Amino acid sequence: QVQLVESGGGLVQAGDSLRLSCAVSGLPFSSFGTMGWFRQAPGKEREFVSAIRRSGNLVYVDSVKGRFTFSRDNAKNTVYLEIDSLKPEDTAIYYCAAVSRTLLGGLWVRDNEYDYWGQGTQVTVSS
Repeated sequence: QVQLVESGGGLVQAGDSLRLSCAVSGLPFSSFGTMGWFRQAPGKEREFVSAIRRSGNLVYVDSVKGRFTFSRDNAKNTVYLEIDSLKPEDTAIYYCAAVSRTLLGGLWVRDNEYDYWGQGTQVTVSS
């Protein structure tokens, strides 16, 4: 019923910018108290990248702070992850996630707190 579909990934060069999209269907965007972006690099566990709460509050993992921007378009029922100054270390599958609850404190960095997930979009950054 609920579907999250990521798009916008691809092969880019270091220093480029990219905008990833996550389109939500099945429930109105307002149904989710928290939405998050996670990524999984080759050979690594899935890690938290960023999250946004219904209120608009944002959090970023330190490693991407200053380069990544989480935004939303309520009219399009879509959230975005804009990435600047891409580095090879950013190479990963990027996943969009959502949960009806408003996650507080450290909870929004825990992937097991999210109920809905997209299929992921591959970002590959070459030097």
